[in-house]
Amino acid sequence: MDMSQYLEIFIEESKEHLQSLNQSLLQLEKNPGDRSMINEIFRVAHTIKGMAGTMGFNKMAKLTHDMENVLHALRNDELEVSPELVDILFKCLDALESYTANIVETGSEGDRDSEELSGILSGLLSSKSTPKDQEQPGTVAPPAAETGHGIVSDIELDQYETNIIDKATELGNDVWQITVRLNKGCLLKSARAFIIFKTLERHSEIIKSVPPVQDIEDEKFDFEFTVIVLTKEDAETIKKDLNSIAEVDEVIMKLVRERNKAAASVQAEEIPVSEQLQVTGDHKQAAAAGQDSNDSTAKKTKTGKTVRVDIDRLDVLLNLVSELIIQKTRLEGLEGIERTQQYTEAIEYLERITTSLHDAVMKVRMVPVETVFNRFPRMIRDVSRELGKEVELEMSGVDTELDRTVIDEIGDPLIHLLRNACDHGIESREERRKLGKPECGKIELKAYQDGNNVVIEIGDDGQGINVEKVRQKIVERGLVSKDIAANLSKKDLIEYLFKPSFSTADKVTDISGRGVGLDVVKTKIEALGGTVEVETEPGKGSRFYIRLPLTLAIIQALLVMIGDEKYAIQLGSVHKIINITPGDIKTVQKQEVVMYRNSVIPIVRLREALEVPGESSADQKVMTLVIVKKGERLTGFIVDRIIGQQEIVQKSLGKYLAGTKVITSATILGDGNVALILDVNALAN
Repeated sequence: MDMSQYLEIFIEESKEHLQSLNQSLLQLEKNPGDRSMINEIFRVAHTIKGMAGTMGFNKMAKLTHDMENVLHALRNDELEVSPELVDILFKCLDALESYTANIVETGSEGDRDSEELSGILSGLLSSKSTPKDQEQPGTVAPPAAETGHGIVSDIELDQYETNIIDKATELGNDVWQITVRLNKGCLLKSARAFIIFKTLERHSEIIKSVPPVQDIEDEKFDFEFTVIVLTKEDAETIKKDLNSIAEVDEVIMKLVRERNKAAASVQAEEIPVSEQLQVTGDHKQAAAAGQDSNDSTAKKTKTGKTVRVDIDRLDVLLNLVSELIIQKTRLEGLEGIERTQQYTEAIEYLERITTSLHDAVMKVRMVPVETVFNRFPRMIRDVSRELGKEVELEMSGVDTELDRTVIDEIGDPLIHLLRNACDHGIESREERRKLGKPECGKIELKAYQDGNNVVIEIGDDGQGINVEKVRQKIVERGLVSKDIAANLSKKDLIEYLFKPSFSTADKVTDISGRGVGLDVVKTKIEALGGTVEVETEPGKGSRFYIRLPLTLAIIQALLVMIGDEKYAIQLGSVHKIINITPGDIKTVQKQEVVMYRNSVIPIVRLREALEVPGESSADQKVMTLVIVKKGERLTGFIVDRIIGQQEIVQKSLGKYLAGTKVITSATILGDGNVALILDVNALAN
């Protein structure tokens, strides 16, 4: 059977399960006695094992199987949760993430060996008080022998299972005993069993399996197994689906108990069987091979209304919407057409449709920042332990949504800022104690929407930025003279932290000191059309504000003329448009500036900056100045003429023009001409 068709699904689901495993381990570390977390971790490991086994990724399957043995001992109170045990489980998580990353890149698990981890896990088991294979009270009886004419003898049920069946029949469920026989030549029995269990889960609740699920997964069965299921489906549907699975030779179904039709008819609504019965403990384990059936059934309603879509397909859809907007703009600008009322109404209606369609497509592409934020608690845990500090990360606004293309790019900048907060910001336990602060430092990470932007804040309650040390460093490195440095404002000094290779660290460590962190942050965020601002107070901490556009695809822009060429400036960056005269322009330290509302605004002559041919605007009596805002800083751009506001579609410049710093992208106008979109951040430097 060719499993490559399921590879993408396996990768996506593995990433989700590993993220869930990461969060659960962090919770378990905080609350070692939390049984629900142990059960959740067991369930995830169980699921990954089944998936990996089915796909033929044996290293992942082996490691998760060893994890399961330890987790099973934890569930049975044969082992206790300790910091060392959690550390080992985190190492297992890292190994699984490494395997998944290799599968994404090469389609195979790679050369990494997890035998050392498996040995450590086995060592933990050998030290527990109860022998590994010791029978526990109430364990499942061995599989019943087959009786004549293909009929399998009844499975023995304990009182607990009998009570479940009684309740299920009252709620309108039939109880079936199903025996599945596999072909004698079947090579991957456990993988085939996994598919059978997944198929059964679509129709029913599994309350018992003989032999037990663990034995089935370990292929300790002779080509057949029997399950007891609760279902409202008819037997023929279940039997048909099971018989359609490759390597299944025979399906034998026997009705154990028929539903109570009178009681079932008064049920007000359909309730998942798992919610009705609240099956717990070891019966949960017996409910699925590869995934806990109670969870899968409880989530069935929700997942049935969602669909996993490749981002490339959404890109194609967005591109088509973009072309539609371009054609709409072209229609609006056509000359020689009689502008009748009907024509105007049709254009307005087309405008509404394209806007609604664009909004709908963009909403589909929006992803919660939670997908990025979820990786950081583990990182802060590891970094703080490496530094010998105690740090708590508080996250809020995780439901705030950003375009998928933006989400994919913001991970690295946030990692740099959080690591800096841990290393440079938060003081050691001893220092915090002396300063009267709590020993545990606090880092806040929050996101919220502000107009057409999303703001991400990273703040800490540490020592803040030592601006005097920054002043000293820039003089030492010869960036400015001592006299100029003495007159630099706090904001100007902080700007130097974002310069390449600039660092205030006294020594280089694995975490910081190379001067690349904040430079990477600024470069990446500005490439996304965003800005970075900093607030700091000595002794109280620092706060970084990252402001990002909601989307990079379709934006509102101000079109301007420079010579005979049209350029676009993102409307979100435009602060004001004013007229000035040549006499208003002054020169301060070789920089042209203009006074505006008691503020000194540096100006940029775009014709010269962009090297546009033609006559200079220096001799004009009145010049148009577009004032743009970069954070709290204003810069004026001198342009020849304002065309107006327009909705434009951003198009990539392609690999040949990828290094152009003052241009971010291009757009196709309604008349078919191309207008370049200016990089405000680069021009305003």
